[in-house]
Amino acid sequence: MMHTVKVIVGGFVLLTLCLLIGRWVGDPTPAVGLIGAIKVFIPLWLVAAGINMWVGVSKAGYSVAEEAPFLLVVFAVPSAVALLVLWRVTRG
Repeated sequence: MMHTVKVIVGGFVLLTLCLLIGRWVGDPTPAVGLIGAIKVFIPLWLVAAGINMWVGVSKAGYSVAEEAPFLLVVFAVPSAVALLVLWRVTRG
């Protein structure tokens, strides 16, 4: 359980980095940079969550069926926050 929390926190750190870089590198309109950052974050986070699952299956000895729910939670929580930020940015 603690490992899952750490990985989710890692997802929030990655999201924050993507948003900061998107704001810094992005278009003069801040919203455009943030939208681009989120578009980069979600597939990047999916790959990272998949790697976490692969490590759990290949190194820790868990089955895919045991790891799949954790993959879903680990991917969904930071991605949901990213989509919430996207929604807030595009709303106004």
